Amino acid sequence: MADVLSQNEIDALLKQLSSGELDVEEMNDEPAVKIKDYDFARPAKFSKEHLRTLEIIFEHFGRLVSSNLPAYLRKNVQIDVMNSEAVTYSEFSNALSNPVLLGIVNFAPLQGTIIIELASNLGFTIIDRMLGGMGEPLDKPRDYSEIELSVLERIFTILVDLLREPWQNVVEIHPRLERIETNSQFAQIISPSEMIAIVTINVSIGNVEGLMNICLPFMTLEEVMDKLNTKYWFSTMQTKGESTYDDAIETIINKAQIPIKTLLGKSSISVMDFINLQVGDIIKLDSRVDDELDVYVGNIVKFKGLPGSGNENYAVKVTEILREE
Repeated sequence: MADVLSQNEIDALLKQLSSGELDVEEMNDEPAVKIKDYDFARPAKFSKEHLRTLEIIFEHFGRLVSSNLPAYLRKNVQIDVMNSEAVTYSEFSNALSNPVLLGIVNFAPLQGTIIIELASNLGFTIIDRMLGGMGEPLDKPRDYSEIELSVLERIFTILVDLLREPWQNVVEIHPRLERIETNSQFAQIISPSEMIAIVTINVSIGNVEGLMNICLPFMTLEEVMDKLNTKYWFSTMQTKGESTYDDAIETIINKAQIPIKTLLGKSSISVMDFINLQVGDIIKLDSRVDDELDVYVGNIVKFKGLPGSGNENYAVKVTEILREE
């Protein structure tokens, strides 16, 4: 609080103003102190820059999910990041309904955990697809059985593993799914008044749409808050040479399994001869014993070879490489 002027100080100040020793206009030119409102109930720990960076990270996460999840669900999966906002954890937990699908994820090496909330209709759609159904959600949500939770745990584990790559530009994380909760009361990971960032993602599995919310507590991200800005994110991304991605792609391609087959020859017989075939009958092929055979990689002829054996197995010795497609 400012000091209170005495009567003598007030009189002296008025005298200086009247004599011209003090200029009122010069006093008014002094910059005014800007006062910013501060809400103690909802402190602004996440800036717009932080939230925008989180959106960029989870847009990358969405692209990975939409390219990996169809292999398990055998249906088209579309991911769209809708928005991000900063709220208190109590606001997030109070908005949850029971039963709910919450994945509690350890965000090591960062302290604390994050939550992945998946809409119930998406949960039952995933279960239906994984068990051979058409992927139709239930008309009325119900509690999940132990078998259904085991099926969902596999999908949640895939989602958690996909979090590593998008966060590499910020911090090297090793996330791990701790458990799945269907009751929001058992998911009190932080104080209700603690601030969190929520990234809302729209998920489409075939014709079924639902929301996936990622809950990121401030206390978990506090160590890397300085890195959660677009300038740092893009600069780190650009420092990685293109060779890093080329090597990764080459490694994945080298591990790919491709079918190889050899055609010994062809023959045509009548239906009557086919019906009367007996053990010991001989079918004459259109190729000779010493002729080179076509070796197919997939459906494309890539090699020429001679038949033989190796280690008591049938084998083909490659004699020529065909460079043409």
